[in-house]
Amino acid sequence: MTPQLIFTIFIVYTVLLFLLAYITGRNADNESYFLGNKKSPWFVVAYGMIGASLSGVTFISIPGWVGSTYFTYLVIVLGYLAGYFVVSYLLLPVYYSRNLTSIYTYLDERFGSKTYHTGAVFFLISRFVGASFRMYLVISVLQLFVFDHFGVPFWVTVVVFLLLIQLYTIKGGIKTIVWTDTLQTTFMLLSVVVSLIIIMSKMDAGLVDLIRTVAVDKYSTVIVTDPKSRLYFIKLFLAGMFITITMTGLDQDMMQKNLSCPTEKSARKNMITLGFILIPINIIFLFLGAVLYLFAAHQGIQVPERTDYLFPEIAFNHLGVMGGVIFIIGLISASYSSADSALTALTTSFSIDILHLDKKYKDKPGLLKKNRKIVHVLVSVIIIILILLFKAINNEAVISALFTIAGYTYGPLLGLYAFGLFTKRNVNDALVPVVALLSPVAAYGIKVLLEHLFAGYQTGFELLILNGAITFAGLSIINKKK
Repeated sequence: MTPQLIFTIFIVYTVLLFLLAYITGRNADNESYFLGNKKSPWFVVAYGMIGASLSGVTFISIPGWVGSTYFTYLVIVLGYLAGYFVVSYLLLPVYYSRNLTSIYTYLDERFGSKTYHTGAVFFLISRFVGASFRMYLVISVLQLFVFDHFGVPFWVTVVVFLLLIQLYTIKGGIKTIVWTDTLQTTFMLLSVVVSLIIIMSKMDAGLVDLIRTVAVDKYSTVIVTDPKSRLYFIKLFLAGMFITITMTGLDQDMMQKNLSCPTEKSARKNMITLGFILIPINIIFLFLGAVLYLFAAHQGIQVPERTDYLFPEIAFNHLGVMGGVIFIIGLISASYSSADSALTALTTSFSIDILHLDKKYKDKPGLLKKNRKIVHVLVSVIIIILILLFKAINNEAVISALFTIAGYTYGPLLGLYAFGLFTKRNVNDALVPVVALLSPVAAYGIKVLLEHLFAGYQTGFELLILNGAITFAGLSIINKKK
């Protein structure tokens, strides 16, 4: 498959997105950008959020991850489902009863401005890092298999990618993204299914045969019962649940789409439906990963040292033109789906939580729109800088790095909201930023201590829960009567 063909597919798909963005973004105003005028159908949001939840990280990293962690990721996915129920029945009522645009304004009402800004800043850090990691992974693949052949520098590829996303989201915002995500989810899922069909034909094996082969292979291992292992099933389940609570329920990116639904009930349908749908979809991704490793062994293909490149390596070089076309369509779909919503959510939070543009220009929608667009561009510049930084320093599988970082940055958010929802106490608002900053440091210290005291113990995704608990304890120390 030639770089010219891949580049052509990239351009055609991008044009299709721009066309859909033009249709959905006509007559868009500030309310359309932030909340889609609260007219998004819940089933459209649920379906589109599949692509946003999975992203390019799932599309590439999880199949590659199967080589070292097998099917244990499925336990995390089951934890996701439990987390979606918590978000649906605990957090959605809070957001809808207060008619929030940014979910962090809850912290302002509950504790005060210092706590409010602390929560917003931790979200911004979390999402800037997470979104940049996701985009970095996808752009690296495009660079390796396409733009290196044209002699295009990596930084140029990054700038062009962000510019394209910015152009089709800057006007319609969440109103556009709800519908473009639907298109992108469809292409991503079709890509996985068709890729499996092509591999089966190459191996001259039927679906039932492959299922049986995977079922008896080491890759099908789901439960790890060693408490010292970072893959211990109880750790993974709890981590999955709390990752959903924080990275969905306490994340402006994911919740902004839910808040675009007209009612709390419709948003709840969206969340719970999404939780159940993600189980079979992630099983398909894990199955694809096992099949990719079996195919590599069958064909004598060297597994790349960086397993994120296993799927693209096989798709581009061993599945023919059709396999390469299908892969690149799925990859582009997954990457656009997560990147566009992250850009919109970061713009929303920065505009409302940090700059308070909604209050400054409450009666001047034209100025609000103008300044919001400036923030939109600024957010893109920051992401570009972070991607270039990751290019220089990243050495581990992206999905593992993403969750590790999230354990430190989302932990304080978890502690803040838990204290607000489960206690009736207030806090010394001025000291909250100190607690939030010290909590990740303390969590890291405990991580090192545990691994030193218990030989062989590996701290995994439970770091998120530990961090949240430390924040909660810190808030208890500085609490006062409400």
